[in-house]
Amino acid sequence: MSKNKMKTKKAAAKRFSLTGTGKVKYKKMNLRHILTKKSAKRKMHLRGAGILSEDSAARIRKQQLPYG
Repeated sequence: MSKNKMKTKKAAAKRFSLTGTGKVKYKKMNLRHILTKKSAKRKMHLRGAGILSEDSAARIRKQQLPYG
């Protein structure tokens, strides 16, 4: 009887990373193109990393990043 390792969802691994305390960090959307109509304040806030809410983060950690 062999124990199978779970596969990491590679799409999730490219989009999310874990902080030292186990929170899930991601890059915010809407900063790729059509930037001229967006205000400088809006673009400045989009540059920072986002932290997923705890219910979403639990699902990502368990299902998609089992060894994250």
